[in-house]
Amino acid sequence: MNIETKAVHFTLKDDGREYLNKKIARIHNAENMIVDMLFTLTKDKEFTAEATVNFRWGVSIHVKENAFDLNPAIDKMMDKLEAKISKEKEKVKEKR
Repeated sequence: MNIETKAVHFTLKDDGREYLNKKIARIHNAENMIVDMLFTLTKDKEFTAEATVNFRWGVSIHVKENAFDLNPAIDKMMDKLEAKISKEKEKVKEKR
């Protein structure tokens, strides 16, 4: 699984990167199904956290969340992402 993180309009410090990696570790049960994960963290008036996940079978999911601080934006994004990954996982299980 390839993970790419991009920060726009600010520099992502080590503690922010560690926090994101800690949250990514929550979805370890789907690692074998995911080809790559692309994270874009943007700072304008507030922080925007976006994630695109590409699965082995060609499906992509995209989530986007906003918050005034970086960590809450990451939290909201990861909660949504976790739910979407679980839903996609269930769809694949049902087809078998």
